[in-house]
Amino acid sequence: MTERILIFDTTLRDGEQSPGASMNIEEKLKVAHQLARLGVDIIEAGFPISSAGDFEAVRTIAKTVEGPVIAGLARTKPEDVARCGEAIKPAKRGRIHTFIATSPVHIEKKLRMTKERVIESAVAAVKQAKTYTKDVEFSCEDAGRTDWGYICEVVTAVIEAGATTVNIPDTVGYCTPWQFGECIRHVRENVKNISQAVISVHCHNDLGLAVANSLAAIVKGARQVECTINGLGERAGNASLEEIVMNLKVRQDFYKYDTNINTNEIYRTSRLVSQITGIPVQPNKAIVGANAFAHEAGIHQDGMLKERTTYEIMTAESVGWTGESMVMGKHSGRHAFKKRLEELGYKLSDEEINRAFQRFKELCDKKKDVFDDDLYAIVDDELFKGKETYLLEYLHTSSGTSTIPMATLKIRKGDQVLMDASNGDGPVDAAFKAIDRMTGMSVNLEEYGIEAVTGGKDAVGRVRVKIAMGGRKARGRGASTDVVLASVKAYLNAINTLLIQERIQVEKRGM
Repeated sequence: MTERILIFDTTLRDGEQSPGASMNIEEKLKVAHQLARLGVDIIEAGFPISSAGDFEAVRTIAKTVEGPVIAGLARTKPEDVARCGEAIKPAKRGRIHTFIATSPVHIEKKLRMTKERVIESAVAAVKQAKTYTKDVEFSCEDAGRTDWGYICEVVTAVIEAGATTVNIPDTVGYCTPWQFGECIRHVRENVKNISQAVISVHCHNDLGLAVANSLAAIVKGARQVECTINGLGERAGNASLEEIVMNLKVRQDFYKYDTNINTNEIYRTSRLVSQITGIPVQPNKAIVGANAFAHEAGIHQDGMLKERTTYEIMTAESVGWTGESMVMGKHSGRHAFKKRLEELGYKLSDEEINRAFQRFKELCDKKKDVFDDDLYAIVDDELFKGKETYLLEYLHTSSGTSTIPMATLKIRKGDQVLMDASNGDGPVDAAFKAIDRMTGMSVNLEEYGIEAVTGGKDAVGRVRVKIAMGGRKARGRGASTDVVLASVKAYLNAINTLLIQERIQVEKRGM
């Protein structure tokens, strides 16, 4: 049976310490529920003594989130431990995580204590924590710069006092994987009572080695890893949960360990945390970045289309990733181009593909990346120009804090002019409802996205929509400094594309 590694998620505590990443109670609770769905073993919900808000957040999560152990952080000060104990009290399974620094620079410059006094403080805090919960974790802050012999002294003492988990953190991201792995091996082999506790690690990414150090520690005996979603955390961040989990999953032949993580929830969790904190995920971020499963090189794309494992060691679906898998550019081949058009809803003949592909290659010489909007334009300009069923002639909207949102539109269908007005939840919703009535089409809006193409107050907004009707899907796009107008253009563009596709299919069946 494969041995399991415990996943200790500290997104809500250490991750929140990223500049600009603070969350309110409602946001923390939303993330905590998603972490429970993800299957983490322990959620470090916050630092209760730090503020009334953090105390209430930990207490609320302890009351309402079921499944994972709910932990709170506390220094080895009596007031910290007591506050943490109160915060986790409602949890079915609660943990107090207490810590004190053990490196010479921290002991001498920050704590101004002796080594003996540090051990006394650690032991006292663990004993106090045990009066609140049986589950107590102790951390040697800055263990990465602490003498291994002293780490063993501290760990031995806190386990004897009742600690059930001992954490060896590389707090400032100083260690190398080889060194850190050997440190964990040393602790495992030289702490006489180590069998009574789980060895945990908590690595920071200052030198880009947080995940590597964590994995090296697992190989040498660590059985709990402390990490965050998207690698959030102070300075350069923490070890990334998704990277650690997928390393263990994809390379189980090497590590021979597993986790309790439902990997299908990884992408959803990543995007939720990014949305709430406002910190975007870098495109080339492993596992959850926009380019993680993207391929532009023609030879890569051709191999991918024939057999995914030629260039992918895991599937996008295995982490719940639903984005597109290819980036179109000058290195893309005809096979990949045709496949991408099919994904966008276009079913073209070989002759049409050849014409569109020639336009595509010409465009690639002028710009680095070719986006879906560009592919839409190529197909529309080359094949569909003049075939639009509906054209927008007039749009007027009204909206405000005390006004019912309204939209009045005039659209042209050949020689026929159609007019309608509707209300809605907002001007965009009202306009879409009016269009539905005028066209007589009952479409399902599956996606709606908007982004600023340029900067400044007069920025151009680009809207993308995806609609479905009768088993057929179509995308539309529109751009304008008026986001409502851009939305209407995109919606009509999608409806026209849907109708053109249907017309082409009818024509082909009649041949």
